[in-house]
Amino acid sequence: MSNRIDTTFQRLRDNNAAAFVAYVCAGDPNLDASLETVRALADAGADIIELGVPFSDPQADGIVNQLAAERALNHGMSVPKLMQFIRDFRSTHDTAIVLFTYLNPVYAYGYEQFHIDAAAAGADGILLLDLPPDEIACNKELTRSEGLKHITLISPSTPPDRMQMLAKQSEGFIYALSRMGVTGAQAAPSASVGELVASIKKYTDTPICVGFGISTPEQAADVAQASDGVVVGSAIVHQIAENADAPDLPQTISAFTTPLINATKNPQR
Repeated sequence: MSNRIDTTFQRLRDNNAAAFVAYVCAGDPNLDASLETVRALADAGADIIELGVPFSDPQADGIVNQLAAERALNHGMSVPKLMQFIRDFRSTHDTAIVLFTYLNPVYAYGYEQFHIDAAAAGADGILLLDLPPDEIACNKELTRSEGLKHITLISPSTPPDRMQMLAKQSEGFIYALSRMGVTGAQAAPSASVGELVASIKKYTDTPICVGFGISTPEQAADVAQASDGVVVGSAIVHQIAENADAPDLPQTISAFTTPLINATKNPQR
């Protein structure tokens, strides 16, 4: 069975275009507004939706995404509701979905069952932030993960031998961090993005998407020139926070994101 992530990147390769990956926290600012916002992002042209799974201790996230998780949890978001959220989105859209999560919610739900239920609901991939891929082999329970592509995370500080290992076992796409630190749009992407992408491409043909610090069309275009995709998260989440109570939140997020998407699609590659 073909995976939406793979077919998305094949379509983009055929058109010599980069992917736009939009991150939002599922359930932020509330369940209904979040679902309509995700639909608006898909309608605006996002190629992949990265859904954050709300967690009470998101240590790898900056304050913007931490507060988004808090808002979602305060409005009752849970893993079972996440599954329904995906099903509801799938009733109207076919855009690829990647779940961006810490291990704790997945493990508490049941590692194998989470993969089964998420795939059945319509998710396509998963990025487990705090589970080192080489640790999976040490625990038989964590090898039972059929149905979802496991997205690999590679940072600028990843040593070459580990980079090779991660690249060779990558699925779907590789999330390359443009810089060190926690998530957030407070710092621009590193000028060495091209070097990082080139170093990873020595070991794999898996598409490489770059995120962390991208918040303007100019930054999106620069990163798109050097990679297979652009990930924008905190800049979108900040807009959600600023307009959380606005009845036209989905339209506002679409208007903010459209220039970023257009810049990604036409970066003079």
